[in-house]
Amino acid sequence: MRPAARRRLAGLLLLALQVGLTACQPSGPPEATMLSSDAASTLALTSPEFADDQSIPRRYACDGDDVSPPLGWSGAPAETAAIALVMDDPDAGGFVHWVVFDMTASASGSLPAGWSSSPDAPPQGTNSFGRLGYGGPCPPSGTHRYAFRLLALDQALGLSGAPTAKQVLDAAAGHVLAEARLTGTYRQGG
Repeated sequence: MRPAARRRLAGLLLLALQVGLTACQPSGPPEATMLSSDAASTLALTSPEFADDQSIPRRYACDGDDVSPPLGWSGAPAETAAIALVMDDPDAGGFVHWVVFDMTASASGSLPAGWSSSPDAPPQGTNSFGRLGYGGPCPPSGTHRYAFRLLALDQALGLSGAPTAKQVLDAAAGHVLAEARLTGTYRQGG
């Protein structure tokens, strides 16, 4: 075989190997739970105050009223036994702003603005500010993204105290029926 033909053959084999390895790689973040495409696509999370990838109003940020934004969901599977919510800032290494768990299950529902400080709120965990409940967007500089992650679970987590987001997500592993995300952006003074 000629050297040029060998190089082409080696290049094709390398390309085939790369395609094969890429196809075997899991998609999504490492903590993602395997979901069927039907279950993953039915649950939706929205806010009447901002659209996905749009700016979160100042009222919900640390330099505003610092109250939780209104959120709504639809399409939770019929088998949903509880709902959990984690809000973090991926641009700040996953800094956690809000942890809620063991919300009453419903196919659709909503949380009003300021709900996190309500005495009727379900259990909430400890955020990265070291507080229980909601802590609004507070980027030190520039514009940051804030990811709201809603999980429909096949059982209540039954955690006690004020767990961290990691503890809630670890407890939820293997129990996620569906997941929805809503991402907002914020820049202080914006």
